[in-house]
Amino acid sequence: MHLLLPLFSSVLYVFGALWVRRAADLGVGVWRTTFVANVFSAVLFAPLAVLGGPGQPLAMLWQPAVLAAVLVLGQTLGFLALSRGDVTVATPVLGAKTVMVAALTVGLLGLEVPARLWVAAGLSTGAIAVLSWSGRGSGRGVRFGLGAGLAAALAFALFDVLVQKWAPAWGAGRLLPLVMALAGAGSLGMIPLFREPLARIARPAWGPLAMGSVCIAVQGILLIGTVAVYGDATAVNVVYSARSLWTVLAVWGVGHWFRNSEQGLGGRVLGRRLVGALLMTVAVVLATVGG
Repeated sequence: MHLLLPLFSSVLYVFGALWVRRAADLGVGVWRTTFVANVFSAVLFAPLAVLGGPGQPLAMLWQPAVLAAVLVLGQTLGFLALSRGDVTVATPVLGAKTVMVAALTVGLLGLEVPARLWVAAGLSTGAIAVLSWSGRGSGRGVRFGLGAGLAAALAFALFDVLVQKWAPAWGAGRLLPLVMALAGAGSLGMIPLFREPLARIARPAWGPLAMGSVCIAVQGILLIGTVAVYGDATAVNVVYSARSLWTVLAVWGVGHWFRNSEQGLGGRVLGRRLVGALLMTVAVVLATVGG
C-alpha cells in the first residue's frame, strides 16, 4: 500500500512540471525557479519534524549536508532539462533514475534487488528511449536537455539511496526537515546568478511559479518520505516512473490549460511518446504486482 504514495506523487510532479515550464516561458529563469522551489520545500517539509526520530550527534551533520547538496544539484539540472526541452521528453528522461537507483542500491547498500525489479528498470529505460525519439531532430537545445535530464536523474538516484541508507539512524522527522532547511539555505548562493531580482518577476509568472513550486514540494514530501520510512527505493522509483505516462496524457489532453506548445507536435509524435509511456506503465505493474 505504501507504493500508492509515489504513484500519487508522480501525478503531482506532472502538474508541477507543466507549471514550471509555463513560468520558464514567462521568463522566470532556472536560478530563480530553483531558489523559490527550494524555499517552498523547506517550509512545507518543516512539519515533518513531528515524526521525530533518534537524531544524530553534530559530528554526523555532514550527512544531511551531503544530501542537501545532491538535492540542489539534481533540482537545478532537472529544471534546466524542463526549461530547455519538451516536458514529454524531459520527464521520461528523468525516469532513468529508476535503473540508477537499482544499481546504486546494490553498490552502496549491498542489498539484493529482485529480478522482477531489474526487468522493470530495464523496461523503464527502453521506454525512455522511445519517448526521447521525438522526430524533431537533435539540435543543441535538445541534446542539452537530454544530458541535463540524465545528470539530474543520477543526482536524484544518489539522493534516494542515501536517504534509504541514513534515514533509519536519524529518523525521518529529524533528517528530512534538516535536509530541506540546508537546501533552502544553500540556495541563497544562487541569488548572485539571478538575471533579475525576484521583485522583477512579472506578475503573471508568479502564479505558475508558486503552483509549480508547491506541487514539486508536496510530491517530494510523498516520495522522499516514503523512501525514508519504508525504504524499498527501487520499487518506489519504478512506480514513480508512471509520471511519464501522465505527462503525455496531460499534455495531449489539458496542455492548453498551461499554454503548452507540445500539443502542436501532432498525433504521430505524441502517439509515439504514448507508446513509450505505456511501456513505463508495464514496468510499474511489474514492480507492484507480487511485491
